Amino acid sequence: MGEGNRTSVTEFIFLGLSQDPQTQVLLFFLFLLIYLLTVLGNLLIIVLIHTDPRLHTPMYFFLRNLSFADLCFSTTTVPQVLVHFLVKRKTISFAGCSTQIVVLLLVGCTECALLAVMSYDRYVAVCKPLHYSTIMTHWVCVQLAAGSWASGAFVSLVDTTFTLRLPYQGNNVINHFFCEPPALLKLASADTYSTEMAIFAMGVVILLAPVSLILTSYWNIISTVIQMQSGEGRLKVFSTCGSHLIVVVLFYGSAIFAYMRPNAKIMNEKDKMISVFYSAVTPMLNPIIYSLRNKDVKGALRRITSR
Repeated sequence: MGEGNRTSVTEFIFLGLSQDPQTQVLLFFLFLLIYLLTVLGNLLIIVLIHTDPRLHTPMYFFLRNLSFADLCFSTTTVPQVLVHFLVKRKTISFAGCSTQIVVLLLVGCTECALLAVMSYDRYVAVCKPLHYSTIMTHWVCVQLAAGSWASGAFVSLVDTTFTLRLPYQGNNVINHFFCEPPALLKLASADTYSTEMAIFAMGVVILLAPVSLILTSYWNIISTVIQMQSGEGRLKVFSTCGSHLIVVVLFYGSAIFAYMRPNAKIMNEKDKMISVFYSAVTPMLNPIIYSLRNKDVKGALRRITSR
């Protein structure tokens, strides 16, 4: 961090989501509910997929990875936000902030890759059903999941290195509710252009590339489904694709907005609300939309509760 390391910031102060005490209490209960639903939903998916042999398929293998990523993603930010709703001075140490950025980017970027892998899995299942078992072998699934975690680790390493190598001196007030590069860059005591460019380049790799793959997969799925004879089959696939695309738009749309814009010097309330979507809302919605609506998962839940 250069020469100024001796006078560098040792802790950051968050302004949080609201300054009004009553609003903070309401937000505390809202975020607590979101977090409990996230933890329960994702843990339930992990346990069901682990215990029910009928769910030992490629789709559920990826869903178990997604649920684990969602658990980590939400736990990295929401418990700290809950504590900060109840205290006046919302602080985090420089080391704590750095750790939060590393973990948040690791699991968040892994999730970006996993959602793309899952769309490819659905594309093979719908468009090439006869070849599905030969294409999506267990070894291929393991490689795709490992590749997703490796790409998340790579992007996290690049973004974190570029963000934390900047000097942070003097101003330590972050107009945000958790640590992430776009919010932190606004406090840097040096030119942030090269860091912004690195983050933008990583955004192309981990946001735009997966989104392109997802849209291509779903376009092919929809084209195939339209040619189906059965109206019921068409409706089922459209219902599934529609709900998946809602999550994709929410998650990628909010992340692209946060990470792929030229760095405005002021973090406004709209930016903070957009961060809520990918840090808290999407991890809660994923188990509901991807798993708990499926008849296989409902069947597994019935079997486990009727023992």
